[in-house]
Amino acid sequence: MAPTIRDVARAAGVSQATVSRALSMPELVRPATRVRVEAAARDLGYRPNRAARGLITGRTGNLGLIVPDLSNPFFAAVVKGVQSAARAADHSVFIADTDEEPGVEADLLRALAKQVDGLILCSPRAPDDELASVGTDTTIVLMNRESGERPSVTADNADGMRQALEHLAALGHRRVAFVAGPRTSWSNAQREVGLHRAAAAGGIDLVHLGHFPPQFEGGVAAADLAVASGATAVIAYNDLVALGLLSRLGARGIPVPAAMSVLGCDDIGMSAMSHPALTTVSVPKRAAGRATVGLLLALLDAGPDAGPMHRELPTQLIVRDTTGVAPISPKGSSR
Repeated sequence: MAPTIRDVARAAGVSQATVSRALSMPELVRPATRVRVEAAARDLGYRPNRAARGLITGRTGNLGLIVPDLSNPFFAAVVKGVQSAARAADHSVFIADTDEEPGVEADLLRALAKQVDGLILCSPRAPDDELASVGTDTTIVLMNRESGERPSVTADNADGMRQALEHLAALGHRRVAFVAGPRTSWSNAQREVGLHRAAAAGGIDLVHLGHFPPQFEGGVAAADLAVASGATAVIAYNDLVALGLLSRLGARGIPVPAAMSVLGCDDIGMSAMSHPALTTVSVPKRAAGRATVGLLLALLDAGPDAGPMHRELPTQLIVRDTTGVAPISPKGSSR
């Protein structure tokens, strides 16, 4: 008989969940353990086979991924990470886009659940009680969101905002505006928590400009408010919003960063290509996609014995050209 994942686990002296992680998400496993698992799989001639696995386990070999907006480069990068990890584990991925409509999420989830072994719900906008009430037997892992006891993979948004605000404070900024994203966004709420905490610790006057669409147009709409607020720097919910801010500030003849510093979040590809290049908080998009697939596959293989149900990835400030020293008022202090 063909060797199974159980045979590999026994030969390597590890759990089946560890074998699954080592072969689909090697970065989640200690190097020595990964080498031992790979050697056992190679010696036994083990090779994941979707058709055989389906006959034995009743699985489809398919995973589902639901995202809010595929036109947003953040989610495109997440898809790349999910697909690469799924492909390595011999799985296909079905992708659905909710168009930022929270009410669509539950319907898509129920529809996909009939066609896949497990589902990844990325940045869901529905409230916790609605997520908890979704009736399906399919294994679900959340990405970029925590909700109750559901397994999840997130980024440390609060610490990213701490890094951003401390960077601006070091440049002399004392009044900073924040262009918030969707009210239903969990990551937006986490970023606000981090900003308020850092502002209180650093004596920064934080101005909340309100909630805007998480697109380029949202930044354009918020730019005039940022200028009118008297802030010398503005932090945007994401890079698309920050690029909209840059566009409107440029149209008004307001130099960045000489008169206004701008800082984004996510570090999408085009943020380094803007002029000036955008300072941003980098979120590990592809790594998060891979980690979520690893957690989902581990749950499918081992259930509750898969290990930790939550993983938080670090964020990192990337300093480029849109942040600079705060402008000096005529009285000689930063305005």
